[in-house]
Amino acid sequence: MLRLRNLTLSPEEDRPEKLKKLAGEALGLPPSEIRELRIVRRSIDARKKDRVKLLYTVDVSVEEEDALAENVSAELAAPEDAFRMPEPKGLPGQRPVVAGFGPAGMFIALALAEAGLRPLVLERGLPVEQRREKVRLLRETGVLDPECNVQFGEGGAGTFSDGKLNTGIGGSEAAYVLRRLVDFGAKQRILWDAAPHVGTDVLAQVVANLRRHIQSLGGEIRFGCRVADLILRDGVLMGVRTESVDGMGEIDCDTLFLAVGHSARDTFEMLLRRGAAMEPKPFAMGVRIEHLQERIDRIQYGRYAGHPSLGAASYKLAVHLPDGTGVYTFCMCPGGYVMAAASEEGGVVTNGMSYSGRAGKNANSALLVSLKPEQFPEKDPLGGMRWQRSLEKRAFASGGGSYAAPVQTVGDFLDRRPSTGPGSVVPTYLPGVRYGDLDRSLPSVITDSLRAGLPLLDRKLKGFADPQAILTAPETRSSSPVRLLRLEDRQAVGIRGLYPCGEGAGWAGGIVSAAADGLRSAAAYLKKLK
Repeated sequence: MLRLRNLTLSPEEDRPEKLKKLAGEALGLPPSEIRELRIVRRSIDARKKDRVKLLYTVDVSVEEEDALAENVSAELAAPEDAFRMPEPKGLPGQRPVVAGFGPAGMFIALALAEAGLRPLVLERGLPVEQRREKVRLLRETGVLDPECNVQFGEGGAGTFSDGKLNTGIGGSEAAYVLRRLVDFGAKQRILWDAAPHVGTDVLAQVVANLRRHIQSLGGEIRFGCRVADLILRDGVLMGVRTESVDGMGEIDCDTLFLAVGHSARDTFEMLLRRGAAMEPKPFAMGVRIEHLQERIDRIQYGRYAGHPSLGAASYKLAVHLPDGTGVYTFCMCPGGYVMAAASEEGGVVTNGMSYSGRAGKNANSALLVSLKPEQFPEKDPLGGMRWQRSLEKRAFASGGGSYAAPVQTVGDFLDRRPSTGPGSVVPTYLPGVRYGDLDRSLPSVITDSLRAGLPLLDRKLKGFADPQAILTAPETRSSSPVRLLRLEDRQAVGIRGLYPCGEGAGWAGGIVSAAADGLRSAAAYLKKLK
């Protein structure tokens, strides 16, 4: 096939027949001579608001491709760098155990099941169908289940976000993850969209399909069951102690893939006691910022705002303050909602979520401040984790002790004036909000940086610092504040047989990178089987 880059269409022209015609013109051929056209990448160029463009890279199949490639601005498409799991040379004496069924755990279990190893998965939360009800109860009634919520349960924290699949890692593992998500029900467009997303509603079904496939291959998934402790002998894993609604139990195993996510604080505390080597790592905390989605559409797309070929507009912004502190947006959810994302009683946490249609009235994004271990109030490996917890408790108290979240308008925040109510932007966070002063909930290292960063971000996206935009606090769980150290073979330093992986272990950030990290750990394990 021939690869053609930078094929440009206006939003009005964005139809398959127009794209095929454009490809034919680039090759000097009538469209009828193109046997196959496959989209490789699609992105939006909105730098000029009066001339928004859609940029395509496509692969086409025609006669005499080698000769054409020498005479037109095309190239022979490189062969696909397909990722393949190694085939084990033997079976282990004991079935491998996977702790956690988020992106890393799901793809580890998938790889092991397809290799014939019948993995046992332990997930402290519930299947996604029951998990949705737990999330609804917190939003509508303020009742939190600490074992099943936005952070814990089938699919991991990403299931109740937007299903965003952007990643900077590249490589064949990332492409493999996207292909497998399509196999289990995601739309084909995630394979070529420059900013792919699945949507919470669709991702829930994808996750359930993936689970059923693992089970069909002999894998077992025990929901409502968490790893409470490790059984060790001279630094070697011999088994795990579990806790579930049925009580305590023990499982003999010599291999545990630890993919518990960034909110499994009790697990991190247990690992520190058991001698797993770990260190604090930089992370970020801040707030959620909400604007009217139609305003973001107008800012980004000008006269094309609302065009169906473009969808709800997004943004990604970052600045560095004079002292080197980063202030940036993360996990932007067009047409979305700010979610109650607590996993511990007595703490408020926010996150963002969009459905696949992205049709909500507001846009929201995390607005974060980068933080370094030397800034943590406590200097031990879990100092960042305890800082998160303390801010979540402060927010709970500021919100009135009912999982209501503290909020303030951007204008009031910049003027250091408590808010008493909303303007044009009505907060979407449930079970409720408490207007006031965010300085009561967040430390000055965060609020001072946000006040310095907002005007700078507004220069990059005019209207970002809209005085009526809403800030909801706190966003504390953007990534893990701790890293579990591991050797070249991906086993934990200090505990043989333990494979820490994914976002919770500090080795990934986001759905795709966590899944890819899990795949690499599974591959390392399969290679050593004899």
